[in-house]
Amino acid sequence: MSKKNKKDNEGGLVYSTNNNLQFNNFEDDAEESLTAGEQNLRIHLDRLGGGKLLTRISGFVGSDDEIEKLGKELKQKCGVGGNVKEGNVLIQGDHRDKVLQLLLKAGYKAKKAGG
Repeated sequence: MSKKNKKDNEGGLVYSTNNNLQFNNFEDDAEESLTAGEQNLRIHLDRLGGGKLLTRISGFVGSDDEIEKLGKELKQKCGVGGNVKEGNVLIQGDHRDKVLQLLLKAGYKAKKAGG
């Protein structure tokens, strides 16, 4: 049997005779957000093909909307492009010093990571 035809067993309750059964849907649990002072952010410098540099901010805990808002603000302050992918904020170019100052000013715990 191929993977396409296998039944998804997450929350696989099909039928119950218990009248008092309360179904808990764990998929709707939102990830808990931390305040800016409780965030431990790391600022990395990645090298891409063609000699391009990328500033990556990792370690953010919160909702997708909050990280999108942070990414948008950092891109505007640095005057460059970028995006938010897999819980990381990606900023085009080497802007570690500027991003570090902006995050510290906003109340985040942040530090440079890597060599």
